[in-house]
Amino acid sequence: MMLIGGYTYNSILLSCLVLFFVTKHTTQASVSCQMIEICNNALDDDMDGLIDLNDTDCTCVVIEPVSLIPNPSFEEITCCPSGRSQLRCAESWVQASEPTTDLINACDWLGWEEFPPPMPFPDGVSILGFRDGRVRQLDEIPERNWKEYAGACLLEPLRANTTYRFEFHLGFVDQTRSPPIDITFFGTTDCVNLPFGGRDEAFGCPTNGSNWIELGATNINGGNGNQWVKSFIEVTPTEDINAIVIGPSCQAVDAPMSIYYFFDNLVLSDSKSFDAQIKGVDHPCNANFSLSVGDDSNFDYQWYKDGISLVGETTPLLTQLYGEGDYQVRTTANTGQCRVSLKYEHLIPTFTDSLIEVICPDEVYIFGTQDLSESGIYKQTVKTDNDCDNEITINLTVLDGPVDTIQATIFKGQTYRNEGNSFTMEGEHLIALSSSRGCDSLVVLVLEYYQLFIPNIFSPNDDDTNEDFTIYSADGLIDSIEISIYSRWGDLVYQGTSWDGTKDGSRVDPGLYIYHAMVRMQDGNQQLLSGQVTVVL
Repeated sequence: MMLIGGYTYNSILLSCLVLFFVTKHTTQASVSCQMIEICNNALDDDMDGLIDLNDTDCTCVVIEPVSLIPNPSFEEITCCPSGRSQLRCAESWVQASEPTTDLINACDWLGWEEFPPPMPFPDGVSILGFRDGRVRQLDEIPERNWKEYAGACLLEPLRANTTYRFEFHLGFVDQTRSPPIDITFFGTTDCVNLPFGGRDEAFGCPTNGSNWIELGATNINGGNGNQWVKSFIEVTPTEDINAIVIGPSCQAVDAPMSIYYFFDNLVLSDSKSFDAQIKGVDHPCNANFSLSVGDDSNFDYQWYKDGISLVGETTPLLTQLYGEGDYQVRTTANTGQCRVSLKYEHLIPTFTDSLIEVICPDEVYIFGTQDLSESGIYKQTVKTDNDCDNEITINLTVLDGPVDTIQATIFKGQTYRNEGNSFTMEGEHLIALSSSRGCDSLVVLVLEYYQLFIPNIFSPNDDDTNEDFTIYSADGLIDSIEISIYSRWGDLVYQGTSWDGTKDGSRVDPGLYIYHAMVRMQDGNQQLLSGQVTVVL
């Protein structure tokens, strides 16, 4: 037992320096001891307020695959996109097809109003948007082979008979506009084959012509949408590949509207470089979900959550989950050399959905465990197929007679759909409605926009006026707000519900900032709102 600084320790690791001083009569020793952090016991051994991997005493080499795809997150730009079809602003990327992909960047253009991207982006402030099938707004004619692809020359070729792993994030709008999709990875031996298809908008996928092969594909389901899903494709080319194309499969799409998705954080590297990276086992909502890394008998393993050791978790497969947070695994070789994986953020996904329904006076609407027969807004949480929570909100109208009025509210830019009719403008609209039980009605739809106020300027200068930036509702119908603030150069400044003009506790410089705000209303409707706000002092 040892007493140091008033604290008693049963065991502690000390590094001591002993100095001897020889005087005329005696020899004296001066002992200087320094406590050292032990990196796998979940304790603050050296009492510096930092535990395990959070302490610089436990620094290891971070193992990270290096992508053979240049500019893998579309962050390097030569211009700020101001609208659709401007992939040319992203360095090293090519519009591979005649139908054009979209570069979305917080510097200005944040995508189509009808296709809001899920926030925040997985990596940085740029993403790629693409369609798989289009419906022209003028004549509403489906173009089944309208397929948008992006391509790039690789930094190094994929070598024949070598296995590679292509990891990426795919973003979904909602169930209707982003249904499950087969993401497909194409390759060619020569960069001269970019772009493909000539000027033919209906050419379809690259393999409809020569010089291209399909390297691999995977089906991805975005659930209710408004989320990013991380996935991968493993490929073993039979010839050297120098250029790639990413996008939808070759199959023609039958859909009553344009289908849209997003790409971000594309990592292509040999499969061995991913062995030290954490992978999810099963679905995150499933009770059997766990995490694992590649098994190598030459290494010892130690798992961490939020940088703190999970004592006893020393195998390649984590025996249990310890709640949401950032997980890492540290591997140590017999030589003592250590390496640590990138952080794996474990979040249990939740989903939201909103419905608008109209029934006859004598009808009962079955909503989960509830039988509804009165107009109103109802909420219920159900489980998805993967055991995730799905909060469903229904706005139910019970008709009073053969002629009735429906009140509906939407975000500006959204579309209200009912009985095959679509409405986007405020005002009164006439609908001929036939219910499931045949009570035909003539309905007057009174459509309004949510009354939102979004300041374009505020002054956090402690004068008790305009001190914070947030979004307000004149009718008090906002249920929740998630705001992300970025600088003009794309740096994340703030995430939360109300910004006080500071970053990490310090007041930001005056100037222009970019905001993304996911606003959810009490009726379950939600929308991504984006724009600019100016800070003045």
